[in-house]
Amino acid sequence: MDTIMNWINENSGLIIHYAVQAVLALIIFFIGSRIAKFCEGMTEKAFDKKKVDKAVGSFVASIVYAIVFAATILMALSQLGIETTSFIAILGAAGLAVGLALQGSLSNFASGVLIILLRPFKSGDYVEAGGKAGTVKKIEIFSTELRTPDNKVIIMPNSSIMGSPITNFSRESTRRIDLVIGVGYDADLKEAKAVLKSVLDKESRLLKDPAYTVAVSELADSSVNFVVRPWVNSADYWPTYFDLMENIKIALDDANITIPFPQMDVHLHKED
Repeated sequence: MDTIMNWINENSGLIIHYAVQAVLALIIFFIGSRIAKFCEGMTEKAFDKKKVDKAVGSFVASIVYAIVFAATILMALSQLGIETTSFIAILGAAGLAVGLALQGSLSNFASGVLIILLRPFKSGDYVEAGGKAGTVKKIEIFSTELRTPDNKVIIMPNSSIMGSPITNFSRESTRRIDLVIGVGYDADLKEAKAVLKSVLDKESRLLKDPAYTVAVSELADSSVNFVVRPWVNSADYWPTYFDLMENIKIALDDANITIPFPQMDVHLHKED
């Protein structure tokens, strides 16, 4: 016991020094952990204000927390006099290994964040992206769920979406219907044009502004082609499209104006 007391008396200055360092390290750890929590909360609030998906906001906030907390631990260890260079090297190597192993997932995550921040589309929009088309049902961290008109579900990696052109059919409130109607060369073009206009005039879902267009666009091989381009509200696009196709055919038939169709003449030669 006397030996221990003598050692304490002889090294009292060193003990006090390390005790102070330990207390400072604990204070750094306590304050740093609070700062990490504060940064996590502020990150989540920032994402909430941007109306970003909560899953993405939570994930990014947890990454911010981990980074600040790791920095706090390194600072506390450094305060105790422990060499942290080796720890930093190990963390760097581990981060590189994880990054290489998960580069596909990280790419999908980054693309998911870009989708939510840049908002090329939102849930409920009908889009074409990455060679697929459908209504957006879910935008998740790593993938986006599309539903096709025939009720198929497509799960697309976010990197595939952001790495290709995106066509959003729902963003604008109005759309133009583009029809090409061919009539025979023997048809009266003025009459054919009047028939097409009469069909459009009877369609109540068409917008008055912009006005529709009916014009000859091409003298094709077997037909004179008209472009018929009315504008509708985006929600009315397909119902109006289908009805116009049917009504135009009926109106042309009633006016005895033929719509050419491919024909093949077969000549038979009898050999003697």
